[in-house]
Amino acid sequence: MIEIPESKTLGLQANKALKGKKVVKVFPPTYVHKLAWFEGDPKDYPTLLEGRRVESVKGHGMFVDIHFDNDVSLSVSDGTNLRLFPNVEEAPNKHQLLLVFEDGTCLVFTIAMYGGIMAYNGTLNNKYHIGSLKAISPLEDAFDEDHFKGILQSAKDLSAKALLATEQRIPGLGNGVLQDILFNAGIHPKRKKSSLFESEKRLLLKSMKTTLLKMAEQGGRDTEKDLNGNSGGYKTILSKNTLESPCPKCGGKIEKESYLGGAVYFCPKCQKL
Repeated sequence: MIEIPESKTLGLQANKALKGKKVVKVFPPTYVHKLAWFEGDPKDYPTLLEGRRVESVKGHGMFVDIHFDNDVSLSVSDGTNLRLFPNVEEAPNKHQLLLVFEDGTCLVFTIAMYGGIMAYNGTLNNKYHIGSLKAISPLEDAFDEDHFKGILQSAKDLSAKALLATEQRIPGLGNGVLQDILFNAGIHPKRKKSSLFESEKRLLLKSMKTTLLKMAEQGGRDTEKDLNGNSGGYKTILSKNTLESPCPKCGGKIEKESYLGGAVYFCPKCQKL
């Protein structure tokens, strides 16, 4: 899933690999995916994208934006997989979109559970995309204590997970990266905002910034793939990869629960409820 570390990684990789390349052929979806969302009809994407040259690629929040000449862009959201292949022959037959460049390389877009693929002229009329572009990322210095206080004050008395990883209050901070952020802060996913001491709020902010920065600097999480299909270099502390491992702090058993539409991982001793 594309969250802050992955959008940052994919944006940097794709900008380096694709900038200056011209699209010569576009293949629309080869199969129907009920939870694949497009801007307009993907059958029109060849007309919109063929002949366009990549000017830049940028990742932000849960989005990766590919900007072409002639004010054309292609944005993908959380749940969409981007893979670069040396040629069409090595690319998978099943895809939701495939772009072939003049040098023969191709960019393939696939969706497992759900995801958005949006080609458009000008500005994308999507509230989450617009909000992500306007938001201050935790990777930026401007995301400071005052900024975080504003987010806390604007939210109801929610749990830590609901506060940080729902409603895109912090664009790109989702259930995946949340696990290590809360573990490093020593906060249980179900702790209510009203139960947090001021010192814990400061610790949560510090954990958010340092954990996400480490994830981004190491090329994303080891539970996700980059543009070349390689796992990210950041070794997750709490994830499906480590569920059977003991807590790295106390040696106790890590627990997994379903909560607010997704799994949460936590150490009941180090993250007391």
